[in-house]
Amino acid sequence: MVNSMKKHKTFDEMFNDEEFVSLEEREQINFEVALIGKMIEAREAKGLSQRELAEISGVKQPAIARMESMKVMPQIDTLLKVLIPLGYTLEITPLRKKPM
Repeated sequence: MVNSMKKHKTFDEMFNDEEFVSLEEREQINFEVALIGKMIEAREAKGLSQRELAEISGVKQPAIARMESMKVMPQIDTLLKVLIPLGYTLEITPLRKKPM
């Protein structure tokens, strides 16, 4: 990793180098960041605390805190338990083609 840091001047350069971070890894990281960000945004928009979300979702508050801090990525069933009371679900969409 030290050698790759010398090759890259910024985090963005390193993150976008397919020799260092594969396309699949980049997609996964971007998905997780967007997903958790949306979950937090939706909870806050409804004016819910983590504790209140825990009560209506059945997922314990410490588990919600771990998800929101990105310490763990939840299983799909747990994720849906949290998202549905917030008015969201998951959906599979085609990848967007990048302009050439």
